[in-house]
Formats: sequence, C-alpha cells, structure tokens
Amino acid sequence: MQILLVEDDAALAAHIMAGVREAGHVVEHCADGRDALVRATCESYDAIILDRMLPTLDGLKVLAALRATDDATPVLILSALGDVDERVRGLRAGGDDYMAKPFAMSELLARLETLARRNAPVTEAASVLRVADLEIDLAGHVVTRAGRRIPLTLRELRIVAYLARNAGRVVTRTMLLENVWDYNFDPQTNIIDQHISKLRHKIALDDETNLIQTVRGVGYTMRAE
Repeated sequence: MQILLVEDDAALAAHIMAGVREAGHVVEHCADGRDALVRATCESYDAIILDRMLPTLDGLKVLAALRATDDATPVLILSALGDVDERVRGLRAGGDDYMAKPFAMSELLARLETLARRNAPVTEAASVLRVADLEIDLAGHVVTRAGRRIPLTLRELRIVAYLARNAGRVVTRTMLLENVWDYNFDPQTNIIDQHISKLRHKIALDDETNLIQTVRGVGYTMRAE
C-alpha cells in the first residue's frame, strides 16, 4: 500500500514509518496540516494515517476539506484524544477508523489492511460469493438460497458477505464489529448475537442446512456440512 502519514511528533512518526515499511508498504510523511492537505489532494494514496492535533491546520479540518472534494481515501485517525465523544466526532467528520494513543503497531497495521480491503474495487469475479447453495450478489445486493431470494437489510448483507468471504474459518465478534460496523463497540455487546439470530432464521429456510454455526465462546463460522 501507498500510505500518507500525517504526524507532528518526530519520534512517533519514525516509529510508525519503520513498522509500516517493515510490513512491506510504502509510506510518505508530513508533519503539517496544510502540507498534508496539499499532498492528499495532489497524490493518490491507499490510506492516510492522520493525527488530530497538527500545526497550521487541525486534523479534522484536513479531513473535512478532503471529504468536501469527494475524496474517499480511507483515513485512520490517530490521536491522544481517545474518549468516546472524540472518537464519535472523528468518525462523523469522515474518518473510517479511529485509534487512540498509545497503540500497538500490530493493531495499527491490521486496521490499515482492513481499510484497504474494504475500499478495494470489487472485480466482476469477486462480486458473487457462493457457499453451498447460498449465493450473494454484492453488486446487485441480492442474496438467494437454492434459487429463492432472501430479503436482507444492508447490515445483514454485509454480515453474511463477511462470513462467506471467510467460509470455513471462525470469525470472532470483534472481527465482525470492526469489519461490518466500521468502528468499535464493546465486544461483550449482544448486538452481534441479535443480528446473527435474525440472519440465521432468514437463511435457514425449511429443512436446509444451517450454514451459520456458533462456535461457543468464540464467534461464528459459515460452513456447508
């Protein structure tokens, strides 16, 4: 990935750049809000790591200016302001994810890779997912099982698509929260269980195989058995 890092703390910026490059990505750095806006406008990046408090132009103002031009580059906000209100403010301003300092480099890299996958263009070959007799048409937002159409909400469609992409693997509740909801909830919340219960009921028509299975204490898996 080609990444723009906007961070005015020189030591922290060096640490992040080292970790990002070690993971095999290309990273450019700037420490100034106005410079960041110019670079992000003139160059193409797969993701931007954006500090909140910057010289000359606040990080959220940089973000707002980008979104005003319909720039959809994924932005991971990185800030010492980590309380709930600040995270919500950052996400509502157009951020795709929000991490509070201090942070683990492994988590930062994982979140960047998730953002890149989420925003990658869907190719024709990857626009239809199949598990057993379940078919998910991502472009048309249509889900069918054994040829019968199943009406799903957009959230349910995203959940079933994520499970199908990871068919045969165990998907934790935290993975679903971070990849389907786009931001973090308390992993102990029952919002996941509620959605899975409704989704399982809709997909398990008649006596057909129950594709979504619970892995007790861990999460869920989609598997044709």
